[in-house]
Amino acid sequence: MPRLFTALEIPRDAAMSLSLLRGGLPGARWIDVENYHLTLRFFGDIEGHVADEVANALDRVRRPDFTLTLSGVGAFGGKKPHSIWAGASASADMHALQAEIERICQRLGLPADPRKFSPHVTLARLRNTSPVDVANYLSARGNFATMPFRVGRFVLMSSRASVGGGPYVIEEAWPLMGADTSRAPSFEASASDASWSMR
Repeated sequence: MPRLFTALEIPRDAAMSLSLLRGGLPGARWIDVENYHLTLRFFGDIEGHVADEVANALDRVRRPDFTLTLSGVGAFGGKKPHSIWAGASASADMHALQAEIERICQRLGLPADPRKFSPHVTLARLRNTSPVDVANYLSARGNFATMPFRVGRFVLMSSRASVGGGPYVIEEAWPLMGADTSRAPSFEASASDASWSMR
């Protein structure tokens, strides 16, 4: 069964900027550039009929598109760091979108996410990496920022259990209001992509 989550995609230019942060940290397993994303809400392993209910409910989301900038780097794990991430600038529209998705989940009876929403793009998983090495890595890259980019849709993604996450598959996509959808590709789940049907 795939693990499901809603996310924002990272456009090519911003992904290329993120890729320049790769390297220079012993024990880091760097995320493939094509797998960069910003998770809005993690669902985990849920049954097919629940996935369908979630997708049906997300059809009713009506939120404006918005501009986002990725900036700053950090680490999760404190004295035992386990991942490196790039942050996202404050965006009221992004937080409103995430909050609506969370409300939908609660209405459907899904357990609340215990973690406070902290928008970020995971860059690397760490294993036995020294906190000192992490601190040095972060201090050398503290002024990182991408050019602002437009977020025109959010997606439902799936992943199979694997080392470090990925590969990720876009199962369904929902345009945000004001976005130019004429250029947005259509994503349909196929039998090879998932073990459940999305309608």
